[in-house]
Amino acid sequence: MLEVVALSALTTFLLSVGNGAAGEVGKNLTLSAGALVRRTLGRETPLPVGEEERSELAGRLHTAMSRDPRRAGEWAHLVDSARVRTETPSRGGMPPAPWAFTNRQKVLRQLMREARRPWEGRPRVALLSGPPGSGTTAVALRVGGESRDRFPDGQFYVDLRDACDDESGPDAAAVLLRLLRETGMGPDRIPATEADRVRLYRQITEGRKMLVVIDHTTSLAQVRGLVPATPDVFLVVVVSGPPLLLEAERVPVPPLTDRYAKQLVRKVAGQANAARVNAQLPALLERCQGNAFVLHAEARLLARGGSGPAPRAEAWRHHPVRAVAQLAAVQLAPEAARLCRLTALGGWPSVSTVIAAAAAGLDDEQAAGRMLDEAVDVGLLEPLPDRRYRFRPEIRRQLADTAAAEYGARECSAAVGRVLDALVERVLPASRAALPESWRTELPADFHGGSGADQDGIVVLAAELPNVVRAVTLAEECGRTTVALWLARALWPLQLKAGYWDEVLPALRDAARCAEENRADERMAGALHFQLAHCLGEMRREEQANRAARSAVTYERAAGHPRGEASAVELLGLLSLNRWEYEEAYDRFAEAETIYRRLTADQEGAADLPRALALIERHKGRALRGQGRLEESRQALEHAVDFFAGRTGEPPEAYNHARALTDLAETLHDDGDDTTALVRIGEAEALLPPTATPHLGYLARLRERCEGGAAR
Repeated sequence: MLEVVALSALTTFLLSVGNGAAGEVGKNLTLSAGALVRRTLGRETPLPVGEEERSELAGRLHTAMSRDPRRAGEWAHLVDSARVRTETPSRGGMPPAPWAFTNRQKVLRQLMREARRPWEGRPRVALLSGPPGSGTTAVALRVGGESRDRFPDGQFYVDLRDACDDESGPDAAAVLLRLLRETGMGPDRIPATEADRVRLYRQITEGRKMLVVIDHTTSLAQVRGLVPATPDVFLVVVVSGPPLLLEAERVPVPPLTDRYAKQLVRKVAGQANAARVNAQLPALLERCQGNAFVLHAEARLLARGGSGPAPRAEAWRHHPVRAVAQLAAVQLAPEAARLCRLTALGGWPSVSTVIAAAAAGLDDEQAAGRMLDEAVDVGLLEPLPDRRYRFRPEIRRQLADTAAAEYGARECSAAVGRVLDALVERVLPASRAALPESWRTELPADFHGGSGADQDGIVVLAAELPNVVRAVTLAEECGRTTVALWLARALWPLQLKAGYWDEVLPALRDAARCAEENRADERMAGALHFQLAHCLGEMRREEQANRAARSAVTYERAAGHPRGEASAVELLGLLSLNRWEYEEAYDRFAEAETIYRRLTADQEGAADLPRALALIERHKGRALRGQGRLEESRQALEHAVDFFAGRTGEPPEAYNHARALTDLAETLHDDGDDTTALVRIGEAEALLPPTATPHLGYLARLRERCEGGAAR
């Protein structure tokens, strides 16, 4: 079967292993590859780093297989099981363009010329730019609306305007993550590294006709990897501000001429307000300077019958969006204007009634919600799904500046502090609800909020995640170090259960550094460095993950917290396991077991000791498999299976039982006992719900490998 495993196929396989799909399934495939490498070469071979090292390893394996037909057959089955099944991406969903979209025909024609021009090997990329409020987003959305037939394989829109307009926005890996999610890729299919995400993006766009719009781009790095290499993919990069130095068709969005500005205002204001519009139109056109957003906002104010002292001409000339925000704010009742101004102070990525009520010091969230809806009506806020809202950057700055002048530094600081407290009261119980049995979601001793047991903790944490990331930075700036650290710790369920590694990483880095610089207690510092190490490990940033894990061990040991110390040593073992350093991994697991066994019956964590030791047995079994010590591996994994099946008196755990059975089936397959392995696969499949698609898919491919082995 050697011809099935061509050198090129083997090289491609090794290039993807270790940097491929994230999560437990991706790790299982990596460990299977490492174990087979050892059996093929007869010695432990750490996972190579870089394309050159992996290509060299592929060559050595290919040579060894030429002398061993059985190994060639095993590699053929493993490589085949790892091949990405062809899936048609979703068609995406482009938001609708504004109903009152006016003119822009010249800009649209320029964009469509780029989409239709002869290919000639030149990527189809357009850079759409203009000052804030000029209508760049509206133009991009209109392109999508007018070209649906041209891109039958999908239109994908990613908005990078996160919270804080003073920051640089998400990095390139996070942008790729968002785009791949838009195409319908599940978490199990999305690789951990930027390079492999680019490779997957290239694979799913090859031969397809797609429109990709990346809105509110702030750096060249964010979109460099998205430049298409196929004729029928059109990338539109949208910048609110000066254009980037991107090699692309540059399409500036100019101000609207008076003729089309009048059309826009009349469309938005409606025929019923024609008399009022005609009376104020000359002055309105002069101060709006053709800015589409400002014209739209002013027209809405006219339709509401709004009036008030207009900002000075200088404000309109230099900052038209901020000027119209000033005009809109005076249309609100004083208490609603105050709520908006104080809420704008934190630079929150999204605003909920909880955050707004806290900022304004209100006990009535319903009243806060009504004020937010009024702010939407006058154009100060944009509505988001699930009763959330956000400010445009220029509007947020205007409101925040006004708050400082109107209410003073003390009240502004108090408003931010109240929101920080509200987030603590919301996310800490949610974290506990998501992992109620975990000591890593313990609540502070002085916490007096609810338990969160009546809510879906993961849903709450996911909704507030961008605000929590912002809050960690803000709390440190405000001198509230303890708040910053607890907020970061509350993110543990998201990284453990939901795979939000890219999103939580900035907060964990800030919090771990903050804990060091402010000499937080060792237990807190150890917990945060553990979370950081776990996150970095899942993202395949091995060297950084090891440093953080070693720091966690040091802090937990200094804190006299053996459970935390053992857990951090265990994490070091898992990181070694993922690098195919099986002997090192086994030693770390054995060390962790020794520390766990020092726990006495009256010590914290003693009740969790049997489960911790069962997990260590599972990890040791996987490390022994990698060393080729298959009988010992089998024994260790059978002990873990018995524990999680509830045969030792502990409550059964279906998920961990299925994982241990999967590992046991892998060892049995390596040992040539495919008949028993198939029985264990069937037992694991019966434990998993239909929603466990990645694990069930992996078991199906493992079944194919075992059936192939049984047939040999």
